[in-house]
Amino acid sequence: MTDHDREVAAAGGDERARSAPAGATGPDGGELDGVDEALALVGPRPGDAPAPAAAAAGPATRRHRGAPWAEARALAARIGRTASPRTHRVPLSEALGQVLAEPLTALCDLPSFDTSAMDGWAVAGPGPWTVEGEGAILAGHGDGGPLPDGTAVRIATGARIPPETTAVVRSEHARLDPAVHQLHADREVVPGQDIRPRGQECRSGDQLLPAEALVTPPVLGLAAAAGYDELVTFARPRVEVLVLGDELLTSALPHDGLIRDALGPMIGPWLRALGAEVLATRRLGDDAEALHRAVTTSEADLVVTTGGTAAGPVDHVHPVLRKAGAELLVDQVAVRPGHPMLLARLAPGRHLVGLPGNPLAAVSGLLTLAEPLLRGLAGRFAPDPYRAPVRDEVHGHPHDTRLVPFAHRDGRLVPLHYNGPAMLRGTAAADGLAVVPPGGARPGDELEVLDLPWATWTPWTPSDEHGGCFT
Repeated sequence: MTDHDREVAAAGGDERARSAPAGATGPDGGELDGVDEALALVGPRPGDAPAPAAAAAGPATRRHRGAPWAEARALAARIGRTASPRTHRVPLSEALGQVLAEPLTALCDLPSFDTSAMDGWAVAGPGPWTVEGEGAILAGHGDGGPLPDGTAVRIATGARIPPETTAVVRSEHARLDPAVHQLHADREVVPGQDIRPRGQECRSGDQLLPAEALVTPPVLGLAAAAGYDELVTFARPRVEVLVLGDELLTSALPHDGLIRDALGPMIGPWLRALGAEVLATRRLGDDAEALHRAVTTSEADLVVTTGGTAAGPVDHVHPVLRKAGAELLVDQVAVRPGHPMLLARLAPGRHLVGLPGNPLAAVSGLLTLAEPLLRGLAGRFAPDPYRAPVRDEVHGHPHDTRLVPFAHRDGRLVPLHYNGPAMLRGTAAADGLAVVPPGGARPGDELEVLDLPWATWTPWTPSDEHGGCFT
């Protein structure tokens, strides 16, 4: 795993322009910098001059500018939306987190009969009322006949209201005279009070929720109340994760040039948080034939690879995609970290997202390409974009977008340290990533925000009053 994305960032994450590999030259014979190395294979930009033939035939054939970050992300979202998501019928117990594929329509009135909204007394006519027997009407019991005028009977919350009932008097608003078995109300009794009439919430046939609504716990409760045992939802996109690299350990401490695999434990759970069904996370090493077999035989809707997306001696993703006849849709993005990311169509309805091998660069690829693509495949709406002011100055790349981990603090974005391409320490404490335009941002500038799927609106608070070790 020798990605050129290993961008030798300093611990503070300063990502000024990188140099190309030694000997790489541009059309004018000068060395290519890190910006000129990357161009998405989506054609030249309007106004770009055609490359000289000599340059096209040289070692830097694929090293052009990357696709603009916003355009690459929009393309991934568009591909997801235009796909035909699979639908299935699932029991309520399995529907949480999925998206409705058709409107949720009430199968019955809610409530299905007049019910008591409170524990108390069902009364008929004006008071005082004669108490009928010693029993009570409980929830779940059938119709006991009409309530005679001038009488009262105990009733529980949710119990069916007897016909001819005028109102329900709450227990705390009633006074019983046991000597004469009479009930008195301490407050004015208004006809219909504390009675939930049949159909108060909805009538049979009413649309309760539109298609594409997310199935949350309250949605499950509403569906059950409205008579559903199953829901028709968009099936979770099936994803397979392929972790590449001979240098990766799955346990114990790094040693002898080997390092721990940070992406295998992270990518699958991250994809599940985005609504995907992760079929497997497989480690293949730097093996082109194994990668080709895995890519061409996978049954996943989306294959996600880690590492191997550049042009080093063991970066096999591009050759494997060519051999598999894949259509390269995005090849490198003008974003730091993570510019060697890619998106390819393997076959109709099947795609591959290639993530760089560095951990934060891989996160960048997830948020740029995988997340919008999966959102469309799962039938989810994109969250409303929003911007927030940044508290501190943020260094920018001269030409590319930067994604920087931040924490919400007092209505502002606080950039976190340890944001180099190979680092996860800042992201582990982050509420999201801020989109920093080329050139950087000054205090007070408003930046686009990419929230993390598990982040809450409660700002992360450091362990000490000086901001801990992250800010």
